[in-house]
Parts: sequence; structure tokens; C-alpha cells
Amino acid sequence: MSELAVGDEAPGFTLPASGGRTVSSEALKGQPYLLYFYPKADTPGCTKQACGIQEALPALGKLGLTVIGVSPDPLPPIEKFAKKYGLAFPLASDAEHKAATAYGTWVEKSMYGKKYMGMERSSFLVGADGRIKAIWRKVKPEAHAAQVLEAAKAL
Repeated sequence: MSELAVGDEAPGFTLPASGGRTVSSEALKGQPYLLYFYPKADTPGCTKQACGIQEALPALGKLGLTVIGVSPDPLPPIEKFAKKYGLAFPLASDAEHKAATAYGTWVEKSMYGKKYMGMERSSFLVGADGRIKAIWRKVKPEAHAAQVLEAAKAL
């Protein structure tokens, strides 16, 4: 699949999520949302990113923005992560990498010269019209919530 760009229609998804929820693009039709992909629950960068978004949630909510975090983890570690940090927004499990592949975030990575497939920390701001309004690739966890809040104000 080719790289997604601002203005493209956001790929559809249906994923199991924390708190016994299911998240889907169908259920979000007509409302803006942030879909953010992160590599692994309860790791330092992912924790910083999730907690930053949790802190920004009241402001994002006032803008009508729904937030969904997506990782390749199975649900049990995701549930534990959400509970440990009191994350109110849904964290979805994309264990089969279907959403990650559709969004181009399941990529080849390299560590210590060893190549492997993994999740690129990326986010997609989707407008109420179902089109991508902003894309952040290789996100810096500390700055992410502020970037999202700024972009969401323009929706």
C-alpha cells in the first residue's frame, strides 16, 4: 500500500480494546478522532506518550476529539497498562497488524544490526468527514499531546 497523505480517506478498522470495548471507524463516523500507534504497552516512551494524552484528554474532549491508542500487544498487557496509569481512552489490540498495515505503521525496524518488523510510533488525526487531517511519523512521546491539541483546534 502507498503512503497515506493528508486529505486521504482514513482506512477502516475494527479492534478489541481495553475495558471490554470494541473500537471501529464505523462507530466514529461523523466525528473527529486521533488514532495513535505505539510499539509496546508499559514501556518508557509509550508510557510518556499515553500519560501526556491522558492529561490532554479534557481539552481534547472539549474539542470533540476521541482518542484511540493502538499497539500490537494482546489485550491482557494492554488492560494492565491502562489500569496501571488510569488511562480512560481506549487502547486497542492490533495483534494481527491489520490496522497498522493499512496505516503504514507496521514497518521494518533495526536494532543492533538486526532487522525485524515492528510498530512505528505514528499518529493520524481524522476529521469528522473521515479524511486524514494531520499525520505525525516517528512521534516524540513528550511533545505529542501538545501537537495533537494544537492540530485538533483547527478542525
